[in-house]
Amino acid sequence: MSDTINLPVTISDTAARRIAAILARSADADSLRISVEGGGCSGFSYKYDLTHEREEDDLVLERDGARVLIDQVSLAYLEGSVVDFVDDLMGQSFQIRNPNAVAACGCGTSFSV
Repeated sequence: MSDTINLPVTISDTAARRIAAILARSADADSLRISVEGGGCSGFSYKYDLTHEREEDDLVLERDGARVLIDQVSLAYLEGSVVDFVDDLMGQSFQIRNPNAVAACGCGTSFSV
């Protein structure tokens, strides 16, 4: 992935490495699907699924052996976001830095717009 291309969602180096490692161990999946669904303590929540099924209108992001799929409805909520992977004292998790979120819960898995 080139830094000169403006993509609607960006995958960090650490997230790409972690996604690639997870996919390498999965016999049933070749992609990580990130979606947004209603619910969570702030109104919407992020959902992560391993899959091999791709929809025709999915945004497909590929970087360093990692493939991420985002459906068009979710993309409207994720525009401008950065998908990151954090490994700190609180644990390991994917985190989405979403400029559209006006509020988020403490765990970082739900947000409101």
